[in-house]
Amino acid sequence: MYEVLAELNRTNGIKGSMLVGVDGIIVAADLGNELEDDTVGALAASIITAVKKALSRLGIGLLKHVMIEADNGKIFLAENQFGILVVMTDSEVNIGLIRLEMKSALNKIQNSPALVS
Repeated sequence: MYEVLAELNRTNGIKGSMLVGVDGIIVAADLGNELEDDTVGALAASIITAVKKALSRLGIGLLKHVMIEADNGKIFLAENQFGILVVMTDSEVNIGLIRLEMKSALNKIQNSPALVS
């Protein structure tokens, strides 16, 4: 799992990444020293829960991903059966590249023998 996150973090503009359960419990994290794992995990779980409820009420389908843009960076969130992939980036990143790399990471996580068994 940590290898997948480390590989993802080598993508230009990514500051760190983590996999967190829908309950906010950290499965694996590689966020570096400047970000608090527990805070980011709780925030991600809260955001995903709120967005899924809103999408359900609106009847527009299932959640694919969430991107939050702030002054000093972006947060990308995507959920799979094992949890929420969280990616923290610089403010100026190639959004398409980040989404592509996240999709690849989610596929690797999904096919990880450690999680499947």
